[in-house]
Amino acid sequence: MATERELSDFLKSVEKRAFKRSFYHVRNEESALDIVQDSMLKLAEHYGDKPAAELPLLYQRILSNCTLDWFRRQKTRNALFSSMSDFEGPDDEGADFDLLQAWSGPGDGVKAESAEDLARRAQIFHAIEAEIAGLPPRQREAFLMRYWEGMDVAETAAAMGCAEGSVKTHCFRAIQTLSQALKAKGIEP
Repeated sequence: MATERELSDFLKSVEKRAFKRSFYHVRNEESALDIVQDSMLKLAEHYGDKPAAELPLLYQRILSNCTLDWFRRQKTRNALFSSMSDFEGPDDEGADFDLLQAWSGPGDGVKAESAEDLARRAQIFHAIEAEIAGLPPRQREAFLMRYWEGMDVAETAAAMGCAEGSVKTHCFRAIQTLSQALKAKGIEP
């Protein structure tokens, strides 16, 4: 059985990778944080008494399920509220929200980069992100677990509920597709 310290250490070790994985799926920082927090709470609440060796696979499954739940909630929410104009009253007509007035800029002594560097890095990041998002779901899941989460083939197969050979095939195809697409866009490793 995992001790409280082992559970805490495990959750600390996976929080950043889990956030990035969730962020790749939902493309919203706050939602990704909510998903990670929910999945960590569910692991601690329902599976905290499991052996420490079982925690990584359990957590991957819980994180996947929490992400799917988020998409289901979004689908329902989008069906109910089609746009922000649904929240505007008759007095709000013509009132525009100015993002530049609301944003105060980077804080905590963060040094601003040149606009050219930011734009170049953002373009590369968005190109990679778009290509990952364009992968078939099973390839994307296998790719993210293997190369983002650092899971081995057996762990990934157990988390995905498939054979190890399937994981290898999904990863190989994902890498080939990403490599070709990024090279076509002039992005070399």
